[in-house]
Amino acid sequence: MKYINAENIFPPELLKEIQEYIRGGIVYVPKPEGSFKKWGENSGSRMVLKRRNEEIRQRFSDGVTMEQLSDQFFLSFDSIKKIVYSKK
Repeated sequence: MKYINAENIFPPELLKEIQEYIRGGIVYVPKPEGSFKKWGENSGSRMVLKRRNEEIRQRFSDGVTMEQLSDQFFLSFDSIKKIVYSKK
């Protein structure tokens, strides 16, 4: 996170008001509610895992065993079980 001097971004009236609450400290200003992205949305990892899980569910419904899926996707049996029985 980059440090920004308040004098460079706030109008003088607002800066004076903020100084009534904190003087010379560091204040974190969070993003507005709803502007946060979920894990993996920027990198595309979320979509890759979603597709992989859909493929696992499809193969399981086609008759591939959980043990075989575990070997094919290099996941533990318990991970495959969670994916297969989770709600999409």
